[in-house]
Amino acid sequence: MNDTTSQPALPDRLSVNPRSPHHVEAVFEHDIGIKVNGKERFDVEEYCISEGWVKVPAGKALDRRGQPLLMTIKGTVEAFYR
Repeated sequence: MNDTTSQPALPDRLSVNPRSPHHVEAVFEHDIGIKVNGKERFDVEEYCISEGWVKVPAGKALDRRGQPLLMTIKGTVEAFYR
């Protein structure tokens, strides 16, 4: 059922935040999965495959602009279409 010919290639670095320069709208039209150290994460805000890190919200804390505070998790990062 997965038609990979119509899906754009996943970038090395991708962000969920539309204000980020690493946000690619065409990728978010499809369902994306992220694995960190072999375990799938559902709360990833940003990732970089080549540098080996993901950024996830650190609890319910918000910065002064109302954005979640992010913590970096390092390891092996894999991005894929579901």
